Order: sequence, then structure tokens, then C-alpha cells
Amino acid sequence: MESVIGLVNRIQRACTVLGDYGADDSLPTLWNSLPTIVVVGGQSSGKSSVLESIVGRDFLPRGSGIVTRRPLVLQLYKTDPGQEEYAQFLHLGKRRFTDFSMVRAEIQEETDRVTGRTKQISTLPINLSIYSPNVVNLTLIDLPGLTKVAVVGQPESIVQEIENIVRSYVEKPNCIILAITPANQDVATSDAIKLAREVDPTGERTFGVLTKLDLMDRGTHALDVLEGRSYRLQRPWVGIVNRSQADINRNVDMMAARRREREFFATSPDYGHLASRMGSEYLAKLLSKHLESVIKARVPSIMSMINKSIDELEAELDHLGRPVAIDAGAQLYSILELCRAFDQIFKEHLDGGRPGGDRIYGVFDYQLPAALRKLPFDHHLSLQNVRKVVLEADGYQPHLVAPEQGYRRLIEGALSYFRGPAEASVDAVHFILKELVRKSIGETQELKRFPTLQAGIAAAANEALERFHDDSKKTVLRMVDMESSYLTVDFFRKLPQEVEKGGNPAVSTADRYTEGHFRRIGSNVSSYVGMVSEMLRNTIPKAVVYCQVREAKQSLLDHFYAQLGKKEGQQLAQLLDEDPVLMERRQQCGRRLELYKSARDEIDSVLWAR
Repeated sequence: MESVIGLVNRIQRACTVLGDYGADDSLPTLWNSLPTIVVVGGQSSGKSSVLESIVGRDFLPRGSGIVTRRPLVLQLYKTDPGQEEYAQFLHLGKRRFTDFSMVRAEIQEETDRVTGRTKQISTLPINLSIYSPNVVNLTLIDLPGLTKVAVVGQPESIVQEIENIVRSYVEKPNCIILAITPANQDVATSDAIKLAREVDPTGERTFGVLTKLDLMDRGTHALDVLEGRSYRLQRPWVGIVNRSQADINRNVDMMAARRREREFFATSPDYGHLASRMGSEYLAKLLSKHLESVIKARVPSIMSMINKSIDELEAELDHLGRPVAIDAGAQLYSILELCRAFDQIFKEHLDGGRPGGDRIYGVFDYQLPAALRKLPFDHHLSLQNVRKVVLEADGYQPHLVAPEQGYRRLIEGALSYFRGPAEASVDAVHFILKELVRKSIGETQELKRFPTLQAGIAAAANEALERFHDDSKKTVLRMVDMESSYLTVDFFRKLPQEVEKGGNPAVSTADRYTEGHFRRIGSNVSSYVGMVSEMLRNTIPKAVVYCQVREAKQSLLDHFYAQLGKKEGQQLAQLLDEDPVLMERRQQCGRRLELYKSARDEIDSVLWAR
């Protein structure tokens, strides 16, 4: 099943194109689930030479300081003997490079394009594919070399930044670590081995590579390392002989360098018995075989993760909603649909499907009666005030039968107190309706995408509520004023009255100014005011519901709809000016969903071909 490495290569390229290279933790990442071989080593450890030996080509930038400043995803494809070697960059499409010095130049130029020439680093990978009969099917990711000191022109933080990038790869359980260590350095101080030991303490994921064996002091060797005595790994150590700097300067052919490497191990008195498992060619085959076996083992879990992520992404896209239409008619339809969705939620709050409408009932059942009970009638109908109002109403002439003007003034004064509770009821319901508008907008999920439309609906709804509020206040105050303008005469005619000898109801002259007389007047007025209070307690809620609640349910956005019909296409588009954060999130989810579906199809095609 040799095609599994090619399968992972295709998925990795799709990941890079669609923005999935492990840098965004807010979305599911397929990149982190794919088995990868990551090349880790300190600066001047021979990383570039190892990669070039595996490829058989001199193609990597060289120089002092930090040369690799972006991850390089190197995908190798073995072609039939005799076919021309060429390279392709993902960011350049199908353009082929047959001159590998141009590959080196393009890597440098593409690095500078993203990081600038200030020697900064970036997590955005470069994808390079090489097709050659001299390679094995293999994928390697070359990372910036670990360093302890920043070079001139780089911030001190770059040391930690490089380590963070390397760790972000090697900490993942699907990562195979290719730890590069020069033989002329104590393995205990190797940056690559030190980091590998931290993230892979059992050594299960780590392959140790010992470079520069030919540069060791005469009379010394690295057998303790290569045979696993000084530092044991679950995987075998592999020794490499790099090209010397002089070979690089003379452009010694890589094929010739491979032959010299084979000769070194075959003729070495120290390493001859290990020759069959030493060298860059053996390393490439070892890694290819291991990568293939790991991919095969991980395919079921990768498929499970892909299917789960597809479900999650589709659910989120449903939640985020469909993209905004371009056509003006479709935009108007979308706006009306959003308005109706809001209006439905608002009505559910009022009618009991959602909480909030019960607060309006509370205004009528608790707040209004409590306010009516607290009105200062005790003071207004006190003996002293009744006497004062009655006597002042008669002027210089005493009343003959009953103090009608006194009664009227006492009643009118008492009824004026009802204006306060009536207005308060209107204001309380108005406040609740405004709160329900705010909540309904927040609960209309589709509206969250469009802050401009949210603001427009909120403004229109609140403007309508203000009109309903004004109408309601005028109505309830008019009801109170009507009670003052015409008194219910029958109520007083039915009151028990004293009768003089002639049979006419009257008050005796002797009793006209007594305390009992004024108390009876106050009691009569109190009874009448109580009757009016009970009536207003029932009619004020009716007026408020009719003028405010009913109107809010039936015509809250009528004016807004009328204005929408007059708007041009550009104005409609402005209302659907989507929240940039949500727009970007939908695009990210869409790209990631495209990636996962493509990966699922790729894996299915390989599995069915078996």
C-alpha cells in the first residue's frame, strides 16, 4: 500500500492551501492528526546536509545564523528510472523546477516574502515536492535550527520563538522526531536529544541521527551512541557522513557524495560491522517504511476524527447561517426573514412561550394595586382638610342643603392622585417591552451576524414603543380626567340622608358645622373614591394592554417595513453588513470543511483501491 504516503502528502498540501497547519486552535485541525517526520537539530548540526543527502540534490539555502525561518514540508515522490528530476512548490502551482539552484533561490525568496529580510521566523510552511528516481516516497518537515543566541538583527525573543515552533510539532503524538546530533559533540548536550527526551521520554517516536562521523578526532569513534549504550532509543541510531565544506564549495555531485559515504562505512574499521544500517540511503528507506506503517495504523483513527469534525463544522455553519445574498431582491427577502424571526421571538416572550411577559401581569396585579393603596387619601379626607375644603367652597354664604361644591372639590382633588399610578403603570410596561425587544434581538441567532441590521431593528422597535407609550399615557390620563369631569350622581343619591320634618333631605342648621357632619362628608367621598379606584384598577390595565402590548404584537415593525420598501440595493446591502468576525469565522469553517471532505474522499479512494 505504497500510496498511503502519497495520500498523506496530498492531504498535507490541501491543509496548507486551506490554512490548516496547526496554528489555529479554534478550529479542528487535520494537520496535527497526520503522521509526520520532523527534522530537529541545533544550528550547524548538519540538518541541511542530511536532507540533501536523502534527496540526492543540493537545494537548500545555506549561510550563517538562522537559515531555515519557515517550516519546509518536503514531499518526495519516487519516479521510474530515467525520468527527469523536477521540483514543484505548492504556492507556484504546476510550475516545474529542473535547476535545483533555482529551488534554493525560491525557498529564500518565499521565506523573505512572509518574514521579510529582518531574519524573523514564521509558522506558515513552505510545501516543496520533489519527483525523482533517486528518492523514496517520504515526507519530512524541516524546522528552524534550535539556537541559544540571537544573531545580529534579530530580537532576543527569537530563541524562545524557535523553540516554541519546534515544540508545537514534536509534542504531538503523531510526530516522528528525527533528532540530528553531530558526532563531534557530546550527545548529552545535544539540543535535539534534550528536547526529544522531554517530549518522548520512552524514545518510541525518536530516530537518532549522528552526523559528521568523519570529522571526529583520530582514534575516537561513536560506537557507544550508534549501538545504543550511551543513549538508548526504541529506534536504531543511524550514522551519516556529510559532504565537507570543501565538497560543497566545489559543488561535488550528491550521487558521488553518496558513493563516498557508502565507501566510508564499508571500509571503516570502527563502523564496518554496522555498514548495512548506516548512511543517508538507509535512513531514507528506514523512515519511509516506518512512516508507511504508522500511516496505515492511524488511518482508522484519522477517518474517525475526520467524520467527527465534519459533523461539528456543518453544525457550526448551520449556526452561523448562509452567506449574504448579492441580489437586492434576495437581500430584502433575507432582511424580512430576519425581522420575522425577531418578531416571532418577541411575541413568544409576550404570549408565554418565553419568559418576560409575566412581568407585565405583575405590573397590573401587584404594582398598580399597591400604588393605589398608598395614595394619600387619609390626609386628603382627614377631618381638618374636609372642614377646610367645605368651608372654603361656600365662600361667605353657607350651603343650604348639602355642600355640593365642597363634595366636588374633595372628589376632584382625590381623583387627581390617580394620575400618578396610571402613568407609572404605562412607564413600567414600556420599560418591560423595551427589555423584551433587547432580549429578543439577542436571542435571534441569525441576527448576530448583522450588527447594522440589529441596530436598525432595535431603533425602529424602540421608536414604535415610544409612540405606543405616548398613546397609552394619553389614554389612561384621559380616563382619570373623565372620572373627574363627570361624577356618578346616583352614588350620592343612594347614600343614607337625614330628613327634616318637611320630608326633604337636609342637614339641620345646628348639625351643619359639627364634627360629625364633616366626618360623614369625608366618609361619603372616601366611598366614592374607592369605587372609582376599583374601576380604574380594572380599566387602566385594559388601556395599557390595548395601546402598548397589543400594538407591539401587531405593528412593532410596521414603520420599519415601510422604510425598507423605499431602500435601494446599496442601502439594503449596508443593513446586511455582516460582523467581520463572524464572516471570517464562516469562511474559516467553510475552508476547513472543504479540507475534511476532500481528505475523506482521498482516504476512501485509497481504501477502496486495496
